[in-house]
Amino acid sequence: MGADTVTSRSIYLASAEGDTGKSTIALGLLSLLSARGGRVGVFRPISRATSGERDYILDLLMDRDSIDLPYEERIGVTYDQVHADPEAAIGDIVARFHAVEARCDTVLIVGSDYTDVGNPSELSYNARIAANLSAPIILAIKASERSAVDMAGIAELLLTEIAAAHATTAAIIVNRCAPELLTVTRQEVEKVGVPTWCLPEEPVLFAPTMAELKDALGANMYSGDEVLLDREALNVMAGGMTVEHILERLTDGTVVITPADRSDVLLALVNANTAQGFPRLSGIILNGGLRPHPMIEALVKGLKPTLPIISCGQGTYETARTAAHTRGRLGRDSARKIDAALGLMERHIDPEAVLKVLDVRAPSVVTPQMFEYGLIARARSEPQHVVLPEGDEDRILRAAGQLLRRGVARLTLLGPQDKIYTRAQELGVELDDVDVIDPASSELLDDFAAQYTELRKHRGMDIERAAELMHDVSYFGTMMVHTGIADGMVSGAVHTTAHTIRPAFEIIKTKPGVSTVSSVFFMCLADKVLAYGDCAVVPDPSDEQLADIAISSAQTASQFGIDPRVAMLSYSTGQSGSGADVDKVRVATDLVREREPELLVEGPIQYDAAVEPSVAATKMPDSPVAGQATVLVFPDLNTGNNTYKAVQRSANAVAIGPVLQGLNKPINDLSRGALVSDIVNTVAITAIQAQAEAAATNQTAAKADA
Repeated sequence: MGADTVTSRSIYLASAEGDTGKSTIALGLLSLLSARGGRVGVFRPISRATSGERDYILDLLMDRDSIDLPYEERIGVTYDQVHADPEAAIGDIVARFHAVEARCDTVLIVGSDYTDVGNPSELSYNARIAANLSAPIILAIKASERSAVDMAGIAELLLTEIAAAHATTAAIIVNRCAPELLTVTRQEVEKVGVPTWCLPEEPVLFAPTMAELKDALGANMYSGDEVLLDREALNVMAGGMTVEHILERLTDGTVVITPADRSDVLLALVNANTAQGFPRLSGIILNGGLRPHPMIEALVKGLKPTLPIISCGQGTYETARTAAHTRGRLGRDSARKIDAALGLMERHIDPEAVLKVLDVRAPSVVTPQMFEYGLIARARSEPQHVVLPEGDEDRILRAAGQLLRRGVARLTLLGPQDKIYTRAQELGVELDDVDVIDPASSELLDDFAAQYTELRKHRGMDIERAAELMHDVSYFGTMMVHTGIADGMVSGAVHTTAHTIRPAFEIIKTKPGVSTVSSVFFMCLADKVLAYGDCAVVPDPSDEQLADIAISSAQTASQFGIDPRVAMLSYSTGQSGSGADVDKVRVATDLVREREPELLVEGPIQYDAAVEPSVAATKMPDSPVAGQATVLVFPDLNTGNNTYKAVQRSANAVAIGPVLQGLNKPINDLSRGALVSDIVNTVAITAIQAQAEAAATNQTAAKADA
């Protein structure tokens, strides 16, 4: 009932019941397919959306695929159309699917949700669709409250049903397993003859957020930080007992329902949520349509709690019933759920094994999704220790949570410990495996001050001034890298570039043979990745500095899988122009050739001649770089910074960086407008740089021993 490896441009994800966590699996599969490269699209043969409502699963996946196709064109039919004429609906699905397939290298088809589609079995109907689309099926089944033997029996029945519809099952993913049953469940289910993977139950994926509870109850915001409405309610408790019994039953992520006139409960919960040693709640629901007494309201207002408190008109029973039946959605804005889903798939699904089963071949193009996935995968392969000096910033904390869930790096956060832990708990970020250090009270302070004094004594540094500087998180973090306590540092979400880089200049210093610290941006275009340097650090480089930038940029590109072909950009190509600006580029190009004779470099050259083969054929037909440059070196910061931003906005390119280069150890700067995803990517890049530093150090040590 299983099948041999099937060559296909499409994969059909189907389930036979509700609550399988199909959207989690779909998100993970899309990530795997996108990482392999090419144009990966998503198609929904039957949309769950009703009139005026969008399909939230399709919206989620559209944000993460690699084709530009309107929402409406990615849907086959509605449930109403299936009810009206199931046979005609299949014909419409096939026609609309082929229009999507023509635009893609691979299509992830996400089957219908578990509702009545006018057939004896929804799975059979999905299998018929898959057969008509020539798409092998990945079958998602739910293990919640079922034994391993039960799961094997269910799998066998479902495979029979799929085969009866003339479809092929390529793999099974068993979701929501009890963690202790993962291995035995996989062993039992695989006896049916189909490759199988198992995912453990992850409560956060099914838990509603406070915002979803608020909407379900038609509640109003009474008090607290609305940003924290995105935290999941992992447990809902009716607080009808005395205060001491409520407090002893609290756990992290609990939402407590209490009548608004229970002043004792309200005040106890607000205070417990900020007290050391008590769990951090997700929220409070005041029910009954009442408001607290004015004096209690004044007291709550004076306490300024960040904990979300919402107010609804329902009684306790109806409030609890609604809360218990509200299921969390893995939607496009569910950052924590998305991180948890991707982390789950990455930890428990072997990507190469899945792609081998599906026989998805790697195309030659490199998409932004492929490049970003590759960064995470490489960082995870050998986790490094990265220090984040801005530990009390919300974006840093959210990024830390994502990095930890996906196993990208070991982390240290700098800043006031109480403030960091409190805010992390409010945001639902677990810091169990993170070191949190307050430089002001750290036992490392004196040693760092003494070492810094020695490093800077030629500049008149004394121990008192050094101790004062070590209270600064940027200096303290840089010293952690210098002393080998951390492998790299990422900062700049709050601090300026100068604040981040100055300590590195003073302490880390430049690599041997490199006198210029510079940067590159990785520009992820639709089908390739280019390196742009320098767009962030050196305002007006000399010819020597420009040569440094070119060599460093080529090394950085190579480190991240880009075959370096260096174009030294100018407003003229070859010998066609003259003047100080062109001459600077010409001299810099000669210096690069002299210092790195094996490196492919061309200059001066205009941007179009560097990247467009048809232009290169006219202007520099014999150049090994023209028309196929991968490293673009700009003559000054003004040109580079404006060009990367123009390409980013006009070509919808993903700009990753700046990545600092030329330092002895990896220190990287963030834009103060950095998104959480930017921080995650930069930490991954820093970890990869640290891996390379460690490899080089080990290689040097091995040669010395030999």
